[in-house]
Amino acid sequence: MKILKTVLVALIVVVATNVQAQKIKVVRGDLDFLKGQTELLVEYDYSNMAVGKFEREEDYVAKKVAEYNEKEPGKGDEWAESWVADREGRFHPKFEELANKYLAKANCNIDQTNINAKYVAVVKVTFTEPGFNVGVMRKDAMIDLEIVFAETENRDNVLAVMTMEKVPGRDAMGNDYDTGYRISEAYAKGGKEFGAYLVKKAFK
Repeated sequence: MKILKTVLVALIVVVATNVQAQKIKVVRGDLDFLKGQTELLVEYDYSNMAVGKFEREEDYVAKKVAEYNEKEPGKGDEWAESWVADREGRFHPKFEELANKYLAKANCNIDQTNINAKYVAVVKVTFTEPGFNVGVMRKDAMIDLEIVFAETENRDNVLAVMTMEKVPGRDAMGNDYDTGYRISEAYAKGGKEFGAYLVKKAFK
């Protein structure tokens, strides 16, 4: 009976997480300026990101570093390095790869190397939920994004702002025990929905 209750709780966690559908909307300006563009520069901003229950990322990192170092000296410092390295190593490539699968339909490409693009999309990560997976219980990773579109040569000229809330990240088979993997799947989902939205709304 105890095992059954544990399984039921795990299922409730999964269902509760999945029903929090993501929302995408343009909260400022419009996307008409993107019509005819074949490339778009993308940049990422983590300067104002909350993590889990922590309003400030640095507080979350400090707690995790202390916990890991207490268990094994140096492990927390290694974790902190991976926490940041995963952005360029895993998260950004996933976002761009999936976004470009859809943007290719509109003959457009988004990349951090498109420095000659007329417009830039600054992806501001405002919230990250790392989630967890301990076998019988799990919680999906999740990210909130604010994407600011501006002229590459005149960043003060903001043309549109898009928000993406509660973008989930998980492995379809549930084999996402690694935090970085769960979060990277949220970036993949975010890139997919971002690209699909632009193709539908901006390049139609």
